[in-house]
Amino acid sequence: QVQLVEFGGGLVQAGGSLRLSCVARGRTFSAYAMGWFRQAPGKEREIVAAISWNGDNTYYADSVKGRFTVSRDNAKNTVYLQMNSLKPEDTAVYFCAATDGLRPGLRRSSNEYDFWGQGTQVTVSS
Repeated sequence: QVQLVEFGGGLVQAGGSLRLSCVARGRTFSAYAMGWFRQAPGKEREIVAAISWNGDNTYYADSVKGRFTVSRDNAKNTVYLQMNSLKPEDTAVYFCAATDGLRPGLRRSSNEYDFWGQGTQVTVSS
């Protein structure tokens, strides 16, 4: 079991930046690959980015590629999502999630993740 708590959401103007953090408590953080997802009102949850257990491999949705960066610090049990050049369409609740880090490849589907944080709201005004 691992518990995940997100921090860093808020209200920002278009073009601005935010950094989300997700702190893990419980089992060894480095055992997990991590993902960031988001869900806007009336829309399905979608993957934003994913990172392997050691940070060597990353994945980004096309909609955020070049603007968002996922990273992790296993010594601090934390995964980050740096969001730059934010757009109104980035407005959503953002969730971090954990899945078994030993499985090959990065998981992109929400149903492949086992543990979830409570989410943090990101609102981008135009």
